[in-house]
Amino acid sequence: MASEELKVQLLETFAALITAAFGLVAALAWNEAIKTAVKSVFGEGDDLIGLVVYAIIVTVLAVIMTLLIARALGKAKNAVETAKKN
Repeated sequence: MASEELKVQLLETFAALITAAFGLVAALAWNEAIKTAVKSVFGEGDDLIGLVVYAIIVTVLAVIMTLLIARALGKAKNAVETAKKN
């Protein structure tokens, strides 16, 4: 019994690590895409303005995505609680 629980825990941990790794790769890809977009709009000469615009864009995206994820998690928790009650 303990062996099966350990296997499940190991699989959950590996799944979390792999998911985090893919998230990091996606974040780095978006990082480069946004940097390139800001450079194409503001050019190379306006480094400070470009960096500020980049920081604002990333911050807004992070806030929006965090809110969407939190909302989805809340809905999933409610669905699980409702299923338990029925």
